[in-house]
Amino acid sequence: MNRLLQPITNLKGVGDETEQLFNEIGIQTIEDLLEYFPYRYDDNSLKDLADVNHEERVTVEGKVHSEPLLTYYGRKKSRLTFRLLVGRYLVSVICFNRPYFKSKISIESIVTVSGKWDKHRQTITAMELQFGPKQNENGVEPVYSVKGKLTVKGMRKFVSLALRDYLDDIEEILPDDILAKYKLVSRKEAIMLIHQPKENAQLKQARRRFVYEEFLLFQLKMQALRKIQRTQSEGIVHQFPEKSLEDFILKLPFPLTNAQQRVVNEIITDLQSPYRMNRLLQGDVGSGKTIVAAIAFYATVLSGYQGALMVPTEILAEQHESSLQELFAPFNIEVALLTSSVKGKKRRELIERIKNNQIHILIGTHALIQDDIDFHKLGLVITDEQHRFGVEQRRLLREKGEGTDVLFMTATPIPRTLAITAFGEMDVSVIDELPAGRKTIETYWVKPNMLDRILVFIEKEVAKGRQAYVICPLIEESDKLDVQNALDVHSMLTEYFRGKFKVGLMHGRLTSVEKDEVMRSFSENKVEILVSTTVVEVGVNVPNATTMVIYDAERFGLSQLHQLRGRVGRGSEQSYCILLADPKSETGKERMRIMTETNDGFVLSERDLELRGPGDFFGKKQSGVPIFKVADMVHDYRALEVARQDAVTLIHSDSFWTDSQYESLRLYLEESGILSGEKLD
Repeated sequence: MNRLLQPITNLKGVGDETEQLFNEIGIQTIEDLLEYFPYRYDDNSLKDLADVNHEERVTVEGKVHSEPLLTYYGRKKSRLTFRLLVGRYLVSVICFNRPYFKSKISIESIVTVSGKWDKHRQTITAMELQFGPKQNENGVEPVYSVKGKLTVKGMRKFVSLALRDYLDDIEEILPDDILAKYKLVSRKEAIMLIHQPKENAQLKQARRRFVYEEFLLFQLKMQALRKIQRTQSEGIVHQFPEKSLEDFILKLPFPLTNAQQRVVNEIITDLQSPYRMNRLLQGDVGSGKTIVAAIAFYATVLSGYQGALMVPTEILAEQHESSLQELFAPFNIEVALLTSSVKGKKRRELIERIKNNQIHILIGTHALIQDDIDFHKLGLVITDEQHRFGVEQRRLLREKGEGTDVLFMTATPIPRTLAITAFGEMDVSVIDELPAGRKTIETYWVKPNMLDRILVFIEKEVAKGRQAYVICPLIEESDKLDVQNALDVHSMLTEYFRGKFKVGLMHGRLTSVEKDEVMRSFSENKVEILVSTTVVEVGVNVPNATTMVIYDAERFGLSQLHQLRGRVGRGSEQSYCILLADPKSETGKERMRIMTETNDGFVLSERDLELRGPGDFFGKKQSGVPIFKVADMVHDYRALEVARQDAVTLIHSDSFWTDSQYESLRLYLEESGILSGEKLD
């Protein structure tokens, strides 16, 4: 039996109460405890204060230079202060709520203090006091996340016991060739060093080992899943005259950019292969993803199959239908629209035409996945803004055909580190170049006291026949947040522009029908100024809109600000984005600066990831981003790339599936349910 899988109660000193505390933080076995890593470390080695930064934690040893002074304030609160001579520094030590230390401190005695160093006031706020010279040899001490009566000190004791009694039971899971190639310490040594490092260099070694291990195991799952999906799902081998496809591309209204051409080649190769396409297409706002989708659809129809495009809103579906109708009209390709608004006889006739292959490309919302929709021969499914649909919705659409190729499109630029992690089982294509002639959106950061000037600017732009968006973070007033809300701003602007321009209102509490009606009025220029929450963030195309004003812009992440900015700049006129913000934090100010410096969504997404972290980037509920114990996708991105490449090589090599040195990794995949097919979608 694997001794590491024994219950935590097998550890000396763990009774029923402690077991309950351990269970609450996810520790049930000895192995769980050994793999419950510290979240930070306190460096308790003695330091020269000349080398310590302001507000940094420090441990110093010195001679008491003044009698301790004890003062009381509030209810049972106390403050103990004394002077300490540390090398050439005479510092004040402040100790809160430990009056009993007074009797232990005398002039000329040696005291060791650990606490926060205030360089300006020359004071240390003590967290720990040790009377006499420093006794603990260990300079680096682990700090664990604990709950209730379980203390950090107690946690250290239990981990020490587990290391003493069970360290030799830890087995290596990485093969010898990888350990040697990257000079990684063994798993046993890494566990020891991550819990009880003597110095920072040892901690670095342990961390380096676990960063690689976590990334490799995750990427092995991704690559195995990808390989199994490919071999188990036979795709359609699309066959079509390439000359016809080239002629179609030459007749497009604009020449393809190099990036579009590269992505088209990748997609066409997928369509012609015997494997099912499972590709993510990333393209910044206005990069020309729709043209790429049109080329893929044309190739699909040429090979005798139908295509389907699923989008999140009716207004976006109508816009796509209109642009694809125009593109395909000279080529006798039938494009149709199916949304919940299509009802009765019209809907029945449309369903019949889809079944009889009289409709070549069907565009719609989730209405496409209803049970009574049967395709004659569905060959390609494209979902736009794929993160707006659940996994189940995407699966239902894909299963409308046999071996259907799938292309996911998103205008949210995802940093490469996240793309290869969250979407590791997909191929990723990127359009990282905007079409020639597109004007850069001019972006300005202004303080709220300049609102009058902004209103004058909006008036000038709208008077030229153009339109404007005004975005607010909330629908209505909140007693918890001091930010502008859409209802108040709509009232204010309606009054301000009374008799001149019509001001519309859009927010998440409106029904789908109401939202579509508002957007239709705006896209037809019946409403010149649209006040909205972030519901317009994705998939609205109004080329006549040239001004975007965002209230309380510091409350949004960079990627969301970029998506909102992308609602303008879609026509030939110069467009503007005005960030109305007065951020108090450095991060908020940095966001505003970055927005005014670049229009490149991929640059912004990388910076956003650095500022916010991966969980916030996608939204915590459906991030799809794995949580690693040690590894950090942002800071350890080079290790992520290396581990991914190694995983690809291993999964596609015969030796990985037969050689005994990879047995532990194969066992890991089996236990993950990957090889048994449990994890297949």
